[in-house]
Amino acid sequence: MMRFVFMTAVLLSLVKVCFGQFSLSGSVKDASSGEVLPGANVILGERATATDLDGNFSIMKLSKGKYKLKISFVGYETYEEWVEATGDVELNIQLNPETLVTDEVIVSSTRAKENTPTTYSNVSKEDIKENNLGQDLPYLINMTPSLVTTSDAGAGVGYTGLRIRGSDATRINVTINGVPLNDSESQGVFWVDIPDIASSTQNIQIQRGVGTSTNGAGAFGGTINLQTNSRAQKPYAELINSFGSYNTRRHTIGFGTGLLNNHWSFDGRLSKIKSDGYVDRASSDLDSYYLSGGYYGENTMVKFIMFGGKERTYQSWYGTPEAVLENDAEGIEAVIANNGVSDAQAENLRNSGRTFNWYMYEDEVDDYGQDHYQLHISQKLGSNLVGNITFHSTFGEGYYEQFREDDDFESYGLPNVVLGDTTLTSSDIIRRRWLDNEFYGLTTSFDYNKGALSLNVGGAYNDYQGGHFGEIIWAEYAGNAFNEQRYYDNNADKKDYNIYAKAQYTIQDKFYPYLDLQWRGVTYDILGVDSDQRSIDMKNDFSFFNPKVGAVYDINNQSRAYASFSVANREPVRTDFVDSPTPPKHESLYDLEAGYKYGNSNLQLSANFYYMSYKNQLVLTGALNDVGSSLRTNVDESYRTGIELVAGVKLSDRWNWQFNTTFSQNKIKDFTEIIYDYGANWDEYNVVENNYKDTDIAFSPNAIVGSQLSYLPLKGIKLTLLSKYVGKQYLDNTSNDNRSIDAYLVNDIRASYTISTNFIKELSFTLQVNNIFSEEYVSNGYTFGYAAGDYEVRENYYYPQATRNFMASLALRF
Repeated sequence: MMRFVFMTAVLLSLVKVCFGQFSLSGSVKDASSGEVLPGANVILGERATATDLDGNFSIMKLSKGKYKLKISFVGYETYEEWVEATGDVELNIQLNPETLVTDEVIVSSTRAKENTPTTYSNVSKEDIKENNLGQDLPYLINMTPSLVTTSDAGAGVGYTGLRIRGSDATRINVTINGVPLNDSESQGVFWVDIPDIASSTQNIQIQRGVGTSTNGAGAFGGTINLQTNSRAQKPYAELINSFGSYNTRRHTIGFGTGLLNNHWSFDGRLSKIKSDGYVDRASSDLDSYYLSGGYYGENTMVKFIMFGGKERTYQSWYGTPEAVLENDAEGIEAVIANNGVSDAQAENLRNSGRTFNWYMYEDEVDDYGQDHYQLHISQKLGSNLVGNITFHSTFGEGYYEQFREDDDFESYGLPNVVLGDTTLTSSDIIRRRWLDNEFYGLTTSFDYNKGALSLNVGGAYNDYQGGHFGEIIWAEYAGNAFNEQRYYDNNADKKDYNIYAKAQYTIQDKFYPYLDLQWRGVTYDILGVDSDQRSIDMKNDFSFFNPKVGAVYDINNQSRAYASFSVANREPVRTDFVDSPTPPKHESLYDLEAGYKYGNSNLQLSANFYYMSYKNQLVLTGALNDVGSSLRTNVDESYRTGIELVAGVKLSDRWNWQFNTTFSQNKIKDFTEIIYDYGANWDEYNVVENNYKDTDIAFSPNAIVGSQLSYLPLKGIKLTLLSKYVGKQYLDNTSNDNRSIDAYLVNDIRASYTISTNFIKELSFTLQVNNIFSEEYVSNGYTFGYAAGDYEVRENYYYPQATRNFMASLALRF
């Protein structure tokens, strides 16, 4: 019997050695004070976790072998070592505080921290690298909570966009190193202007709701804060090549010197991305660069950063008619009749199918370049105080070119053309609409931390100068007389300035009250002639007070609760001022957030409730201006409310699951839709108003679900199933099912293999198959309608997304 027990023990030991039932556990503390460091990032090979509130971590059931262990925490030197798993390993790690000023001070004033009572997600450099196969940044963060992405070209390269909690890009504040990125006039972000910025990004924080005070436009759905590459301790180089469907390819070369002479560091990157796009002719040709150089001292950091890009993108803005998507021959003929298209366009509508692109002219392109410059200076002013100041400037110039069939000369302020006895009032033309802009300013902040008090005060001043003008570069019947004639020209000047103060106090190491106060002022002037030949002369001034208050409470070592109430105000965008028949009002948002977080080494769980109440939210009504552009109007009351659930579960030694879901209601209490009736003989102009109660806000799905299920079959190999479900969205604010985007579920699968050699620090191959079940879905669209007596027209246009496609990437890092 004893022999049997002994042999069983030996066999179990051999099984453990052969098949790997080892564990790595330990604690992470401050080397100087001995205090535990909760929330430190622990990465072991392909496995990742975080320390709990007691600073402990555990990674179970390891296979036999050597693993690279990396532990990082803001304000501390990163700890790295190779760990050999031949048995259970227990480590007590002590992190040394940074002796040099770190890059993190640049974004500290705009970031939410562990004890900040707001709702946010952090995306690490490892997560970015894993997802970055060449698509625009919105697709890299697609799996974060409450987020929906879309692509005009259908494959994630070119013009892409995102929504958070149903709010579009004009309501999402974006900063890079604390510097505003949103266009000052449209308030949107055009990721195509900074392609492959992800390859030079250290981490991303996404705050949902109002979030903390930051620079730039008000956050009405969320905030996205990017931090570019931090200082690397050691020299590195990387070469990345990606290839995929639709002739998509991406080539990136990057380098870093590491820390030279214990004080200097330089980094650089060049990228080239091209794609034919899923939609016909929706090609992209993108170039980008990133350069930085910094001096790091014990008390001083000076860092200069420049980045930018040049894009030439064939337009696919018009979308695809619903009839074309559904292969509805009768409906296609109605689109042809209603829009008065040419014979060539009619054939295009009849024969293109799902990948239809309205545009056919060879150079129907957007051609734009943008360069960003940032100078960051950080100075320790004492043992508890750090001051930061950033000077920045951005220069952009470019145009979009259009072929216009049979346009009236009058529309361009041009005389008719007389040919013999014939007077021509119209002609085919080619025009370019230009934007020549400059954005510059400074941001500043002071961080004070002593004992229980954390205090941050700061502010910013930014100035935008935008020149808008249009040129006719060719006219069929105008000869050379009108070549490069400016048919409109106007200039905009927008100044944006703010001051803020944030304070947090710790009570008995478990209660953290928080106060955040911001005052923001805006002046916005436009002068000149607009594209419809109207004279513009307008001046607008706004003054906003945006308070935020909340608290975090530690229930025990593994769980905490938080709550906050925030106010945000936001000025209208350029088109609201220029096109609205009545002066638009600014929007106000009152945001209540409350949540609970639980975490241990095997489970991370959070639940968040939000109620976002809007006053004077600007929404589309169906009304048009005199050149057919959609108008928005203020609605008195509207709201978004929902619950967000986020979980990370270690299912076993090889299986990990990250999951998030959002269930919400998004309502306008009273809404008036406007439809025009031109009469049976097209000689009238009647406005028809349709009133609705408690109607759904457009583009606001009631359910969003994201899932990432990962399996680690062997060392260095990782398989991941990525699933995204987005519920039904309405194209307008009438809750009409006939004007909606169907719910969709898309599944991607990714396989990666990573090895290290003595010469190559990391060799990584990744293959991702997107939309593996070839779901035919659309992610965005628009609708319009009108009547002519008893004849009513309702047309829906959609942006179809790619069916099954793939991307493969090979990365070499030295």
